[in-house]
Amino acid sequence: MVQQILKKEFNTFFSSNIGYLIVAIFLLANGLFLWVFKTEFNILNAGFADLSAFFNLTPWVFMFIIPAITMKSFVEEYNSGTIEILKTKPISNWQIVMGKFLGTSAILLVALIPTIVYLLSIYLLSFPMGNIDLGSILGSYLGLLFIGLVFTSIGIFSSSISKSQVGAFLVAIVLCFISFYGFNIVSETFLGASDVLESLSGFEYYKNIAKGVIDSRDLIYFLTTTAFFLFLSKSIIDGK
Repeated sequence: MVQQILKKEFNTFFSSNIGYLIVAIFLLANGLFLWVFKTEFNILNAGFADLSAFFNLTPWVFMFIIPAITMKSFVEEYNSGTIEILKTKPISNWQIVMGKFLGTSAILLVALIPTIVYLLSIYLLSFPMGNIDLGSILGSYLGLLFIGLVFTSIGIFSSSISKSQVGAFLVAIVLCFISFYGFNIVSETFLGASDVLESLSGFEYYKNIAKGVIDSRDLIYFLTTTAFFLFLSKSIIDGK
């Protein structure tokens, strides 16, 4: 049943032009900032073949794109009444949540695959050709995936507690920002507790993985944070 819900989420998303539009906006936003706009993220102005600008920018783009993908996960089920039909089937609430989470994660992977073009581009632009830090780049992609999973679980939770898609979208953006960088801002105010607050920040763990060094503490943070919001979502569905 989890696979059926996964397929339903994936197929429903790409059954309308809105799904393709959201993925296109993600790729377009990254493409413009990385290759066209004369900003600090422009790879061509960096003077060396490196994708760090992409990996610095993408989590912030995720902060808006992923809530847009997840905002109707449960809101649409509530408004159409299909949540009641789902709950009468031989499937647990946990399986419903996991099916929606995995379906959205699959959409996220589809959106990331075309960005391999960026990797090929800097491979060709480097001198000598191929002179890139592949280990760091792969580590950064892994970090993006983990950040994406955390944001997806937050988006699923936001949709489970909201009555409107706009509300779910806004709540998810706020929670994604807090989990990723909000604790860093607070830590600058409460210096005495800066270490504790930074240990709750996804930004710190993302930076570690982006260096190409995978630490068990980083993995534990991402997995436990994702599991926490999925558990909250399941608890909300139980209450419904």
